[in-house]
Amino acid sequence: MPETLMDRSLGELACAVAGATAVLSRHRLDFCCGGAQTLRAAAADRGLDPATVAAELVELQRRPARSERDWRQARAAELIDHILQRFHERHREQLPELIRLAQRVESVHADSPDCPRGLTAHLMAMQQDLENHMLKEERILFPLLRNGSPAFVPGPIAVMRQEHDQHGDALRQLLELTGGSLLAPAGACATWQALMSGLQTLHEDLMQHIHLENNVLFAGLAAGAAAGDRPARSEGGGCCGACGGG
Repeated sequence: MPETLMDRSLGELACAVAGATAVLSRHRLDFCCGGAQTLRAAAADRGLDPATVAAELVELQRRPARSERDWRQARAAELIDHILQRFHERHREQLPELIRLAQRVESVHADSPDCPRGLTAHLMAMQQDLENHMLKEERILFPLLRNGSPAFVPGPIAVMRQEHDQHGDALRQLLELTGGSLLAPAGACATWQALMSGLQTLHEDLMQHIHLENNVLFAGLAAGAAAGDRPARSEGGGCCGACGGG
């Protein structure tokens, strides 16, 4: 069983195994932007034993089924609504507060060797890039998907995938600025601890956000197009027939 999992893509595993995203995130395996890589290849790139990660995923499969939603079975419009409510609204709440906390930490703890210098500026850049990206989805791509306009969809999706890669780069830089762990140093004040906790949540949310778009919504549309179907409409069939990486 672990051997078969090692040769499946990270994006597919994130879709198919309940709880897999938490395991992959803990090992810093990129299942959203790097979802096309197999577990074997991605683990090797990070110097990890793929069999160890696969064994954790096997253990998840052996546990009683959870009530976690399988978004591959949802209609495109339903998944879009979920993305808007769960992630777009959430990111707009998260980033202003994280910027405020980062400004405070960088100001008060400027003399500390652990101070995350440059974090405030990086979060402000992330906020601007994410806002521009989300507006494109809200004003262009998502309305096209809801209205079933197949001739106009591939271009916007390609742009969104490219920007997702840029968001992935921003998350990697976020880790670098915070020492690679998103953990507050020993003895950190409450503000610093709150900042690191919030950054962990942002990291997890943005990874999940990109995963649902790349590996479920966009992959489902591509699978439908390959089968000769029109992209899913709000009143149409399932969002996705197969889940690949991207």
